[in-house]
Amino acid sequence: MADDNEDESPAVELGDREPVDGIPVARISSRLYWPIQKSEVIRRDGDETIRTPDGPRTLADVLEDVEETYFQSEQEFIANIRDAIGTGPIPTADDS
Repeated sequence: MADDNEDESPAVELGDREPVDGIPVARISSRLYWPIQKSEVIRRDGDETIRTPDGPRTLADVLEDVEETYFQSEQEFIANIRDAIGTGPIPTADDS
């Protein structure tokens, strides 16, 4: 049964467009240990550029907009980041 799935084509074709600037915030959060202080996140990964609907921004810049100073869990961290940056499509280099 597993062999049947390998022959199927992808459900969504990926185009030949320019790559998206920045990395997903989930990639950063997966490297952190919980709970963690906001200042420690900035110290460790504040210079990382993340993807946002308004274009790439540094994590430190985004965290300036977050009032929380201590994150109990990865889910709380990501929720605060999403509240700060919003949700929506991430522009590619061609969309800017």
